[in-house]
Amino acid sequence: MAQRPTMHDVAAVAGVSQAVVSIVLSGSYSGRASETTAQRVRDAASELDYRPNLQAKSLKTGVAEIIGLVGDEVATAPFSGMLIKGAQDRAWQDRHMLMTIDTGGDDALERAAVETMLSHRVRGVIYTAMYHREVEIPAAALITRVVCLNARDLAGRVPSVTPDEVTGGYEATKVLLDAGHTRIAMINIHDVLPAARGRREGYERALSEAGIEPDPALAYRGEGIQRSGFEAVRHLMSLATPPTAIFCGNDRSALGAYQALAELHLRVPEDVSIVGFDDQDLLRDFFHPPLTTVRLPFAEMGERAAALILDADAPAEVHLVHCPVIPRKSVAPPKGR
Repeated sequence: MAQRPTMHDVAAVAGVSQAVVSIVLSGSYSGRASETTAQRVRDAASELDYRPNLQAKSLKTGVAEIIGLVGDEVATAPFSGMLIKGAQDRAWQDRHMLMTIDTGGDDALERAAVETMLSHRVRGVIYTAMYHREVEIPAAALITRVVCLNARDLAGRVPSVTPDEVTGGYEATKVLLDAGHTRIAMINIHDVLPAARGRREGYERALSEAGIEPDPALAYRGEGIQRSGFEAVRHLMSLATPPTAIFCGNDRSALGAYQALAELHLRVPEDVSIVGFDDQDLLRDFFHPPLTTVRLPFAEMGERAAALILDADAPAEVHLVHCPVIPRKSVAPPKGR
């Protein structure tokens, strides 16, 4: 097997010292080598197909140009690709790579994943959840820099990056209020989740600001699945004074709401306006008319988490990322207005 070219070989071909090769290939040659010399070094490295020995570099500096990402459903969640892409794009801006491991919720695999990343001397670990919840960071991971992504560290020891659920729920409800609705229901997801609590808080805040007392009869505790959205609408529309608009805690609930309204021979948005939450790609084409919803900013969240790994001085606080409303065709003024 042919021996891999070394930095010494590049220096010999370029006619410079090994130290010059090192500063040029690290990108820190400004003021220390001319652009002509730098180009000669890069040409020599390309000609020899030279690649830096990252293992040797990590032994010298104590860290590798790698950021780890550990998640419970990284390979299977429909939106995990955007989290990873955001983190990867930000890492690459600083010439770091992203090492991703899906644990599938297996504690033993999670421990092994963390140990593997520590053995590679990663710059830090992004500890990721596939739905917004509170988590306990594995003690072993705390040896290095850790940032929670789409989750909140229960102990508050590390920075956390989460969607701004409260503002998202507030702005979703404001869309319906601005259209003229005053009797607005909410079909929530599992209310033990921070996402559910935040979205309901935003919903109630928007109503209160509009001078409308939140009505417990209009707040349905769902499960975040299509069936519970369907059942919720059947219940809500049977009330003596049914809602004219519904804020659904996620798009799957909204899809069930659409189906129940169709079965009741009610139209969206002519009879009932709907706003969802998530903006899931996989569901988007199933809504007729297209669903107005709140987008979870996964790419931006991944980018923020990677930036916090690279910023060792960032405090251990929660970083909220705005969830924008995506207006489509499912909202109209109340019937008769």
